[in-house]
Amino acid sequence: MANAAKMAAVGERDAVLAFKAMGMTVIPAAQADEAAAAVRKLAREGMAVIFITEQAAGLIPDTLARYQNEPVPAIIPIPGSRGSAGLGMQRLKANVEKAIGADILFEKEG
Repeated sequence: MANAAKMAAVGERDAVLAFKAMGMTVIPAAQADEAAAAVRKLAREGMAVIFITEQAAGLIPDTLARYQNEPVPAIIPIPGSRGSAGLGMQRLKANVEKAIGADILFEKEG
């Protein structure tokens, strides 16, 4: 489980506790200040990947923007206990558009 040591999960307690069983660092956070502090702490500790529930990510857009152009940590929104709000897919679409200059994932035919 050495690889899991550089991975963490942040968000609602019931959504992130399962990650602990995989050897990941887990920080439950339901409020914006908790989520922002958790992401900053994990980034300082050198986490390579931070999974964050969509609900928690929605509370801290400024904090996430700070790390958006950094190679580490990769911050990945995941559905929380309330299901998906589509944030993860929106970020994927934006990153693909930025990388190649076109929307190839959700292109709508005329």
